[in-house]
Amino acid sequence: MTNGNPPGMNKTTALIIAVVLLAAGLGGGYWLGSTKVSHGDTPSATAAPAGKKLLYYRNPMGLPDTSPVPKKDPMGMDYIPVYEGGDEAGSGDSGSGIKLSTEKVQKLGVRTEAATKRVLDKTVRAAGRVEVDERRVHAVVPKFEGWVERLHVNVTGQPVALGEPLFEVYSPELVSAQREYQVAARGLDSLKGASNEAQAGMRGIADAALVRLANWDISDEQVKALAAGAEPRRTLTFRSPANGIVLEKKALAGMRFMAGESLYQVADLSAVWVVADVFEQDIALVKQGRKARVRINAYPDKEFEGTITYVYPTLKPETRTIPVRLELANPGGLLKPAMFAQVELSAAGRGKLLTVPSSAVINTGTRHVVLVQTGEGSFEPRDIKPGAESDDYVEVREGVKDGEQVVVAANFLIDAESNLKAALGGMEKPKATAGHQAVGTLDAIEDGTVSITHEPVASLGWPAMTMEFIPANPALFSGVKPGSHIAFEFVERSPGEWVVTKVEKRH
Repeated sequence: MTNGNPPGMNKTTALIIAVVLLAAGLGGGYWLGSTKVSHGDTPSATAAPAGKKLLYYRNPMGLPDTSPVPKKDPMGMDYIPVYEGGDEAGSGDSGSGIKLSTEKVQKLGVRTEAATKRVLDKTVRAAGRVEVDERRVHAVVPKFEGWVERLHVNVTGQPVALGEPLFEVYSPELVSAQREYQVAARGLDSLKGASNEAQAGMRGIADAALVRLANWDISDEQVKALAAGAEPRRTLTFRSPANGIVLEKKALAGMRFMAGESLYQVADLSAVWVVADVFEQDIALVKQGRKARVRINAYPDKEFEGTITYVYPTLKPETRTIPVRLELANPGGLLKPAMFAQVELSAAGRGKLLTVPSSAVINTGTRHVVLVQTGEGSFEPRDIKPGAESDDYVEVREGVKDGEQVVVAANFLIDAESNLKAALGGMEKPKATAGHQAVGTLDAIEDGTVSITHEPVASLGWPAMTMEFIPANPALFSGVKPGSHIAFEFVERSPGEWVVTKVEKRH
């Protein structure tokens, strides 16, 4: 007696087999049920818009790549479902909006900041160079012809003090003028008892000789000595006209010089200029009288302060810059002419302006766009009209209201994740060319094209004919066989290229 079990099978074995069969049956039923329920659903768990038919899945990065079934791109991002009417999963209520899940917002590190009014105190940076103050340069120029007898300062760059001897010269004209004055002065003394006419004539000769000596820069002490009876001096000493540095020395011992020839040039370097080259677009922000900071490569740990004293009226066309002059004190002579300088000019503000952080603005080359947060995970791209700029903020003249939250971090990641370009395209004005409708018969489906014999198209003035079209997506004709009577819509994507965007079977 085996109790109905096959030979060799005990009760324990039979029980194990029954449990396995039961589990397999339940699993198979669950799988069949799941398959039936999930038919046509997407793994992205995004609900289809009510009453909308799924057309295809597009590349999340905006690449020209579509798929009739759900898939992921090489970066692991889900393809985005596209439904009838151009709706996309997660596109929100607005055709130009962007909708991201909370998890995606956190993953991208999205950060927002309110558009607020503030004073834009921009710092204009420019390259400059140290130059000699032109008003502190003195030339030593004899006013008569002669020879250099002796040099007291014989080195360019040597510091000199006011009144310090530079060189001595000999001139026959100088000796003759001294003797002429000395004779006139003695003759005037000898004519003290003579008539007024005689005294006036001699006094005129003496005064003329004195003026001649004064014009030749003879010192008062030498004139007094000549009047007192001293012998005319053979040489004349030229002295430094200021405290400073000898920038130029042309005098050589024994050389002959002509009247008006510059022999020495002395510059006072206790104060210098820094001439900065400011770019054309920043020059309106630079005002005379404002302070500026100057750094010199030779002294990286020092900062010098100057004052803007002049904005030059000319522009350098090769660099599109305008020179701006600063005046700086130069204690200790640290600043040397021709040194390279880095200048920071404080720009004048225009009161409080509506601004957003500079990182919030996406510059496409032809447009300036910001992403405005309209809700939790919802963002709207807007065109703005930028104005003045500071180091960290940009004035917004149009496009954003005070207090609105704009994306300041991860805006470019949102662009990649949600195909911002497509969303921006929704902001453009619709083109004048619209879609066209027609009916006809599908003749053939070939690689990338379909052949359709259509009836006359009134919107284009076409007669009935057979022509080739390009499907917007291969899935459009997945359920349509050649020979089927169809109604379809198409657009002209480029001259001569007609694209079918919608297909319906007709009975």
